[in-house]
Amino acid sequence: MAETITLYTNPMSRGQIARWMLEEVGQPYEMVVLDYGEGGMKSADYLAINSMGKVPAIVHGGRTITECAAICAYLADAFPAANLAPPTDRRADYYRWLFFAAGPVEAAVINKALGFVVPEGRERTAGYGTFDTMVDTLEHAVSGPGWICGGQFTAADVYVGSQIDWGLTFGTIPSRPVFEAYAARLRERPAYKRQKEMDNALIAQMQKP
Repeated sequence: MAETITLYTNPMSRGQIARWMLEEVGQPYEMVVLDYGEGGMKSADYLAINSMGKVPAIVHGGRTITECAAICAYLADAFPAANLAPPTDRRADYYRWLFFAAGPVEAAVINKALGFVVPEGRERTAGYGTFDTMVDTLEHAVSGPGWICGGQFTAADVYVGSQIDWGLTFGTIPSRPVFEAYAARLRERPAYKRQKEMDNALIAQMQKP
């Protein structure tokens, strides 16, 4: 699929996840950096792309994809030569943990950051049960010596790994030996390093007086 890929992002956002995935894919892409104001993510032009008025989003051959987990899964399928998805008959862990991170992990982390505690006895309503249950389950996902799908690094590692990497950095996920070891492996990937270098440079430029 040779159509142009356009990434709409802000370096101080989850757009870093989409950029990392694009770097793993290895295809050329264009980037549009948007601010959080009326002239950026809330502009009419961008709202026509993502009516949520948030980043990231990618446009590929006229198709719009939003939501980080969806972007990761889409790019893995669109560019199979990058080998970022297992064969279809071995995708159980791939789908399980990709969407666990997009659902229970994201909800539990955000709720805790906002000070929301699930009332006792209402854990089933919340979907993730309790924050501690989510963390224990997440630890199980990355407890092996390699990657989520065994020896193959996949798009699930980009998304789940981003949740863990950011959580350790900002203290929203507790430090545990399994998480630290997994994050250390992620941080050695050349695509991760390229993404961090580019987005950190953009952040520094944006913060100049």
